[in-house]
Amino acid sequence: MPAAASAPAAPRRGPASLLILDTETTGLDPARGRCIEVGAILFTVAERAVLSQVSFLLPTDTNPAEHVNGIAAAVTRLPQPWQAGLRCFMAMLEAADAVLAHNAAFDRQWFGIDPLPPVGKPWICSMEDIRWPAHLHLRASPSVRDLALAHGVPVWAAHRALSDCTYLAQVLERCADLEALLLGALEPRQLFRARLSYAERQKARDAGFRWNDPVPGSWSRRLTEAEAAALPFPVERVDPEAAGHLQTRPALGQAAA
Repeated sequence: MPAAASAPAAPRRGPASLLILDTETTGLDPARGRCIEVGAILFTVAERAVLSQVSFLLPTDTNPAEHVNGIAAAVTRLPQPWQAGLRCFMAMLEAADAVLAHNAAFDRQWFGIDPLPPVGKPWICSMEDIRWPAHLHLRASPSVRDLALAHGVPVWAAHRALSDCTYLAQVLERCADLEALLLGALEPRQLFRARLSYAERQKARDAGFRWNDPVPGSWSRRLTEAEAAALPFPVERVDPEAAGHLQTRPALGQAAA
């Protein structure tokens, strides 16, 4: 008797809703700085629409990064219902299937540090994980500004959390192939280091590799196996733990460790 045919694999499903988020901080290292602003937008993928949004400041005594984000420490200490904003953020996080941030490796490191909750949803980085269409003529790791302008989104402010979330939401509203882009962004990725001489460093830069981050003294980037194999130069896989601070992202529907 012929063996029964195996059932076809169920089609992969991407996130139906995203929590687009951004943070402003007093520095680059959570061990020496703190998060002082959170902005977030709950976005529905199928309808390409904003469902809700929130932004709030977290009180701080000092802000050495005021020249970057324009947030005076004294302003963060003015009376405002930041606890209610945080509760709203947590409810929005619970309703989302995945979290999207630009340079997610930076933003995610502040969560799980009081008073911000840990995030057990998959992370998608709009700078590193999404492969934006070639016709946009973007760099391999575009800035929020360049991404917005390439999609016809006017840039009117910078370096505040909710404004960057708004740019990203308006970019996603304009993506006809958003579902496919998100599925591609959730493909498993490994950290690779370019094996190039100093004279060949431009090849790594053009391919979106970054110098010294997260692998000290190397050009590195997170790639799928297929992307790594298609590169016009040799690479080698790097253990993220050995590289330092880079964290891995859980698969869709799988909680973070």
